[in-house]
Formats: sequence, C-alpha cells, structure tokens
Amino acid sequence: MAEYYFQTRGMCVGYSGNVLIRDITVDVEKGEIVTLIGPNGSGKSTILKSITKQLQTIAGTVYIDGQDLASLHYRTLATKMSVVLTERMKPELLTCRDIVSTGRYPYTGRLGFLTEEDDEKVKSAMENVHVLELADRDFNAISDGQRQRVLLARAICQEPELIILDEPTSFLDIRHKLELLGILRSMAKENDITVIMSLHEIDLAQKVSDKILCVKGDTIYRYGTPDIVFDEQTISELYELEKGCYDPLFGSVELPRPEGEPQVLVVSSGGRGIPVYRKLQKENIPFCAGILYTNDVDYSVARSLACEVISERPFFPISESALDKALKMVSECRYVIDAGVDIGETNSRIAKVLDAARAAGKLHRETDSIER
Repeated sequence: MAEYYFQTRGMCVGYSGNVLIRDITVDVEKGEIVTLIGPNGSGKSTILKSITKQLQTIAGTVYIDGQDLASLHYRTLATKMSVVLTERMKPELLTCRDIVSTGRYPYTGRLGFLTEEDDEKVKSAMENVHVLELADRDFNAISDGQRQRVLLARAICQEPELIILDEPTSFLDIRHKLELLGILRSMAKENDITVIMSLHEIDLAQKVSDKILCVKGDTIYRYGTPDIVFDEQTISELYELEKGCYDPLFGSVELPRPEGEPQVLVVSSGGRGIPVYRKLQKENIPFCAGILYTNDVDYSVARSLACEVISERPFFPISESALDKALKMVSECRYVIDAGVDIGETNSRIAKVLDAARAAGKLHRETDSIER
C-alpha cells in the first residue's frame, strides 16, 4: 500500500476548461480527517466533485491507495469511496431504508439482490446515525436534517475506505452536528477510514480534523494541522474579517468590540470577567479590562472585546506602570465592576485599584447597576 492513502499532485479544477483553483497538492494518511474551509463560493465543492469524478480535473493527478483515480472504473471506485454531497435527492416512492440499501449495490450481483448480510449492514448503519425509526418513511417526506443522516447511513453501509462529504452538518441542529461528527471521528479512528469533507463551522473543524485545507482565490491558501492553521491572522485573512475577529484559544468568532472611550473598568480573573465582557458588548458599552495576567483565560477574550486591556506578565508582581494605568482608568471611567478576582502576593496591588474605585463611589458587583 502507498505511504499516503490519498494524494493529489498539481491538481487543477474548474469548469469547461477554465481553471478555478490550481496546483492542489495534498498528502493524506489512512484514517485521517481532512476538512476544507473557506468563504462561500471559494471552490470547496468543486474540489470535492473533482476528486469524486463528478467533474473532470483540468490538470494534475489524484491517487487513491497508489492508484490513479482516472484509471479506476466506477464500480471499483464505489467499493473504495462513498460520497455525500449537498445536492438534494428527490427519488420517487423510495423509503429511507431503500435509500440506505443502495449503498450495498457495489457488492451485489448483476440482479442487485441484497442478502441477509446486506440487510443487517443496512440496519446497523441506520442505527449508527439514529435513523432506524425512519426506515419505512418516504425519503421525500422527512426533514432536511433527517435526510442528511439517512445519506450518511448509506455512505457507512457502503463500507468505504474513503468517504467524501460536502457540508454534512448543513440543516442539522447542534445535537445532531455533534453526533454526526462524532460518528465520522469514530469511523476514521476505529475503522481506519479516511474522511475528506467541507465545513462552515470552523470551531468544529478545528476540533475534529487532523488536517485543514484552506481554500481562497485561485490557489490553496494554507494546508496543515489545526494548530498551525487556526491562528487569528490566518482565519481573519482567509475570510477577510473586517468586523469582529477569531479567537484561537476558544475556537470562536467574536463580534466587533464596542467603540469609544471606556466607560467601565472590569476587574476579574479566572474566567469570571467573560460573562461581564459579553454583557457589556451586547449593550454596546465600551470597556477596559485589567489588570490581567496574559495567561489568564479572561485575557484572551478581553483582547477581542475590550477597548483597552491593562496586562502584566504571568507570575510577576504587578508593576508600578500597570497599577498607574489602572488607577488612571478608575478616575476616568464612570464605573468599576468587580467581577471576582483572586488576590495573592503577586497581584496584591489589585486591591489598591478596588479600594480607589470604592473610595470614588464607582465600585459595582453587577452590570445591572450601571447606566449607559
């Protein structure tokens, strides 16, 4: 078997001979999950259709287990690869069980009869994605999310070595998104199945993927492991974020911070300031956060949401300059919110900040007591 199970070399994809994305070169090991991310219309679906032979590649080569994709007969390919794309099927008079059963056809004889073993595999696949109760329902009469899970069951019972999915979490609520991705992860790691898919939910892509393929413009913007790809600059440039930002620590996208001079100073530590930051953001109230150590979980969120962050190096006593900035903010802002802070030897100077706020009559415990 080849060193890499799936490879592309200089692959160019597009339509009618016009190249949309060029020079796609990736190496994927067996059992890895690779996720394509990028803006709408960037060409993720075009890449997936090209590696499933629904579109002809314009240049380059695709290898599956060392074999050139172009040389594989469709029936042979069907025993290696299963596909779940975004196009909505509208089969007439077929139940969900009938749809899932089509995944066994590459293994049947010319007459297409299913054996008892095939029936058991269909049942098992439907149980795995929790759609067995839909077995006798008309496929056209169920919800989009249910259809998505039925199509995944079809792909599973095909027993592929490689599964291709285009936005498989579309139309699913959060419970079923997590269930579906959990199933894919288990399939990949327990059964050594390679998964290549596209996702819009970059937070889930970061958590489930072994490798990330960033698609933007006429080339691959970046390809690598999630810890390399998911940094603030890469995601901001990939999606051209002008409002808001990406937080790599939480794997989340943050809305824009309120603009203007800080009206509130939030004093906190250990994550207790985050709910306050978000409440002030929703109220569009500009605020300052501090004094925060840069390894505090509050610091990561404050950096995205606060107009200003007063910070200090981890494990060092709070400096005179940081204290002066905080005391200056106490005098200039309208309110100081003590969201909860653990005070010890190294950060003992925070007590002076709270004392100054209390003396000025500005100290509050809750955001409810402040006015815009």
